[in-house]
Amino acid sequence: MHKIIRARSGLARLNLEELWEFRELIYFLAWRDVLVRYKQTAIGVLWAVFRPFLTIVVFSVVFGRFAHVPTGTLPYPVLSLAGLLAWQLFSTAFAESSSSVVSNPQLVSKIYFPRMIMPLSAVVASLVDFFVALAMLAVLMIWYRVPLSPSIVWLPLFIFLCLLIALGTGIWFAALYVRYRDIRHLIPFIVQLGLYISPVGFPSSMVPERWRFVYSLNPMVGVIDGFRWSLFGGRNPIYVPGLTISIVLSIAALIGGAYYFRNTERLFADII
Repeated sequence: MHKIIRARSGLARLNLEELWEFRELIYFLAWRDVLVRYKQTAIGVLWAVFRPFLTIVVFSVVFGRFAHVPTGTLPYPVLSLAGLLAWQLFSTAFAESSSSVVSNPQLVSKIYFPRMIMPLSAVVASLVDFFVALAMLAVLMIWYRVPLSPSIVWLPLFIFLCLLIALGTGIWFAALYVRYRDIRHLIPFIVQLGLYISPVGFPSSMVPERWRFVYSLNPMVGVIDGFRWSLFGGRNPIYVPGLTISIVLSIAALIGGAYYFRNTERLFADII
């Protein structure tokens, strides 16, 4: 069995069936990324707990103790960690998928497979850190005696929505990164800025009502609100227009990014 690669013109097809044919490669590359990430580290995957733990300590001092951010009946560390988990899942998946093509030049130039598998595998690999840190949230909720809400059944959908946003923006940046190496400096700036303009260290209900819709144009606002609502229920109500915006923007970014990636991937091997 062999594959014939022909030159094409016009708008590329997404060829989703081809991604399905190579689905095993997604898991292989994801597992490789996890192994490489923690290779020769002293504490290994525990970095997935150590990083959010330090961030929560800083947030608890700055926002909880000095700024007195209102959290209702929820302890501040629990509220902020729930938001941080959603943000960390997005930021890890976005950063890794954005650099996935450039960081694998040998694969791009020597082996044929759908190039979109690389950002896909990077997004899948980010789930490892997320689930390790999620265990930390479970311990914290037990410590503060915060019960789970019945709406926890919706948490997988918000995880999926978060990954959609990360993948949609990640494949845009992965294709741009190949052509413009300035993206290397832009990615950490976006991640750092996004942490502060997203409701990670505070509830989005603090935003004045007249600005709430505009603020929700950041698609991670709806995702973080959804994470908290699924975990805590009515104690942290969800802003429905913000969630709607997140869904619409995630789908638009994914479809637009997929077509842009497919239309530029034929140039990857020559440029990289």
